[in-house]
Parts: sequence; structure tokens; C-alpha cells
Amino acid sequence: VTHSIPACIGSMTINSKQLDNESPVSIFAVNKCYETVQDGTFFDGSGFAALVREGYKVRSDVNITLEFRTTAVHGVLLGVSSAKVDAIGLEIVHGKVLFHVNNGAGRITATYEPRGTNSLCDGKWHKLQANKSKHRISLIIDGNLVYTDNPYIQSTSADTNNPIYIGGYPADVKQNCLTSKSSFRGCLRNLFLTKGQHTELFDFSRAFDLRGVFPHSCPGAEH
Repeated sequence: VTHSIPACIGSMTINSKQLDNESPVSIFAVNKCYETVQDGTFFDGSGFAALVREGYKVRSDVNITLEFRTTAVHGVLLGVSSAKVDAIGLEIVHGKVLFHVNNGAGRITATYEPRGTNSLCDGKWHKLQANKSKHRISLIIDGNLVYTDNPYIQSTSADTNNPIYIGGYPADVKQNCLTSKSSFRGCLRNLFLTKGQHTELFDFSRAFDLRGVFPHSCPGAEH
């Protein structure tokens, strides 16, 4: 076994002596425990998860689905970029969800604006689906569809070759389709990326870089 246990451990004794959890000699990637826990991955607002080290190729089409819950009105959800301008990005800005795509000719954005600024940032689960099909892009939040016209109809492929960054990205990494640098604080679950007939579920515990992210443990209420 090479990975840590996604669980809470308490009241441990060795030779009848109780270990002091409150003042460890050293600590690494251990968070506090929660009274109630839900499925999902907790992002503490300080970091990100990095997936697909060799680079994810968006190209002409991709369909992204995920569920999120947060009380913050700003935060990066997902970014895949390239060394050039080609990229895609999903983010929450001022309580709106933005889906940006640049196929090389210019950035276009589909924006979902809820009725109230906090209605998506209410701590409840919301379902997001972002679709790029050649030059067309659309965004569905909780069943509400938004799409945008793209003047660059000749440009159809986002030639990305960088990792998928979820919930934020490192300071030295360029993201051409994200306007925010704020790391996401909240929980994400059920991240699927579909290309054609191939659907992939991304497991955050398999990320090659995790900072401030706690896979498979989403606090229902902090304790």
C-alpha cells in the first residue's frame, strides 16, 4: 500500500498509553476530522489537484461534468492550457460560473448568472456540465442551459498539452482560459470528462500533485 488512508483515526493507545493527537512532533497532509462526512473531495482554498501529468489533449470536443458545493463566490474549478493560447477553463467569479474556450483564434465565454449572487454558493450541491463541440460551447448548471455565439467558426481545436488543474493551479503555471487566481474552497465530486464514446472518471486520490486537497472526504459540518 503506497497511499494514505482517507479516514479519521482517534483514541489510539500504544502499550496502554494514549497518544497525544493535539501536539504531534510532525504533521503532513493531515486535516481535522468532521462529525458528518459526505462523498466528495475537500479543497481547503489554498491549493489544487493536478491530474494527467503527460498532458490532456482537449482538441475538437470534450464534455465535462462535475458537482460542486461551496460558500465562496470566487474559485477556479478546472483549467487545461497549452504553451500557446489554446486552453479551456471553468471558474466561479462573483457567484457566476464561466466556461472559457480558446481554440487559437480568441477566447469565448459561456456565462451562467444565477438570480442571486449567492444562490450557487449556498453550500449545497450543484451539477455542472460544460460542453465544447468544435467551435460551439455550452454550459448547463442544475439543468439550466447557457450557450454563446462564437465568431471564430473556422477554429475548432483546442490543442492543449498540459495537465488538468482542478481547484486552482501553481503560481508558475500559465492558464490562458482562467481569469481568477483564487483557489476553490469547498467540495467537488463525480468529475467526468467525455470524448466521443470514451468517458473517464477522475479519482482525486490518483492526482500526481495534491496541495490543500483531501480526497474522498467532504465535511458535512466541521467539528
